Amino acid sequence: MDKKIGFIGAGNMGQAIIGGIASSHIVPSENIGVYDVHPEKLADLTNRYAISAKSCVQEVVESADILFLAIKPNVVSSVLIQAAPYLTHDKIIVSIAAGVSLEQIETVIGKNRKIIRLMPNTPALVNEGMSSVTPNDNIEDEELDFALTLFNCFGKSAVVPESLIHSVVAVSGSAPAYVFLFIEAMADAAVLEGMPRKQAYQFAAQTVLGAAKMVIETGQHPGELKDMVCSPEGTTIEAVRTLEAKGLRSAVIEAMHDCAEKSRVMTESKR
Repeated sequence: MDKKIGFIGAGNMGQAIIGGIASSHIVPSENIGVYDVHPEKLADLTNRYAISAKSCVQEVVESADILFLAIKPNVVSSVLIQAAPYLTHDKIIVSIAAGVSLEQIETVIGKNRKIIRLMPNTPALVNEGMSSVTPNDNIEDEELDFALTLFNCFGKSAVVPESLIHSVVAVSGSAPAYVFLFIEAMADAAVLEGMPRKQAYQFAAQTVLGAAKMVIETGQHPGELKDMVCSPEGTTIEAVRTLEAKGLRSAVIEAMHDCAEKSRVMTESKR
């Protein structure tokens, strides 16, 4: 591909996205440019991936066909104001800033710009992220297809309307924390039964990974897969009975509802 990819910001998520794209070889490494206010981050990235370090916002914007804003939400407006004079109408802006809507970006740079709102999650750091993709009306089908190819370099991606963004926060953005909590609890229980701590984390984490992969690759309903493990009068159904009695299912639902509601409140407070 001949596209030039630019990044403003090289924090953890920016580095994860850069690493995924660079390692995929979808575009040549020299076609990836990055600018960050921390020179040591630029030096590290250029050494690791042979990409191009840029000296300022103007340089990275002018050189990019697709520009990632991998920056904190509170600096999006100021960075866009700096970038605006160099944003031609054919450039695609991809924002990963949480809580910053398409409308807020359009207010700064105009409604006639090509913008994609991307919400990845932390498993992107190991190329297993789940990203929601919300394009504005100016993104053409071919452009969206190429963008999805890029986003799939660091996990999976799916197009989601902006009206569901709070659901995305609850089910993927914040959700790794719930899974880590569950893995930790499983490991604690294994330690209680005598397993060494390090081995307990290995067993718990691999079991969660394998179970998730079964859901994705078999296409079977999670309830059906659960039933396959639950033999009559067996150990698994006994554990499931206890989890249901203790309210695991309702606790997860209530927690995710509260997470989505908090996201709505935080978004409204920024307007």
